[in-house]
Amino acid sequence: MTAGSTPASVTSAGRVVGPWRAALLRVEANLSWYRRYWKSTLYSSGLQPLLFLLAMGLGFGSQVPAGPATGGLSYLHYIAPALLVSAALQQSVAESTYPVLSGFKWQKDYLAVTATPVTPGQLLGGHLAWVGLRILLSSVVYALIALAFGAWLNAGVVAVVVVGVFTGLACAAPVTAFAATTFDEGTRFNGLFRFVVIPMTLFAGTFFPIAQIPLALRWLAWISPLWHGNELARGVTLGGLGSWAALGHVAYLAALLALGVFLARRYFYRRLVV
Repeated sequence: MTAGSTPASVTSAGRVVGPWRAALLRVEANLSWYRRYWKSTLYSSGLQPLLFLLAMGLGFGSQVPAGPATGGLSYLHYIAPALLVSAALQQSVAESTYPVLSGFKWQKDYLAVTATPVTPGQLLGGHLAWVGLRILLSSVVYALIALAFGAWLNAGVVAVVVVGVFTGLACAAPVTAFAATTFDEGTRFNGLFRFVVIPMTLFAGTFFPIAQIPLALRWLAWISPLWHGNELARGVTLGGLGSWAALGHVAYLAALLALGVFLARRYFYRRLVV
């Protein structure tokens, strides 16, 4: 290997494995597990946001008249894209908290993997690739079932799925970094779900416009990745989002993703390299 080249991993048989292949081996391992236990994830893989869609979009939403708050659309059409993004975010957090800590603390499979020539950075890449794949599968399931209820006005739902995966990864990276610094999961993870994820789900524009939040508290929605994802999702399928605004939302999520990857990589190496 020449100076400055990308390090490659080596299998037990002595074959050189590139960094992308090393990361995908982790995805393959997770996929093998998922093929056995996918039924246990059905609720989080499309059914949870679907129940919200039925309860809020068709149930409660039938009592919400179309008006300025919903852009003149029915509440079902208004809420459907945001529910997909919200579910993607929640799933990304779930996949990047206890499963990551388990790799360090309980099952310790991260220690086993990095005892091979696979590096902590490649392990992190495999984790994020798996999270993205899980979000993609769940989002497609939700989108297809929601289609039967007339939740989509056009083919923009394909772009909504992309936005959901992007938003999920933008949250998964910093949460993975957070989990990599965690040793006692009790208060840290509970606090994350109770005081960050749940309030963000309720007050980041998923169920109502943030213009209805007092101005003194509105900045909390502005800094949340979910609000940026919701705005993008509605923009690509319902319209009404300017090019500069869309670029700003994308830039915010991209910056959050980049920062999360940087920190997670740093903490993975710190915890796994002896």
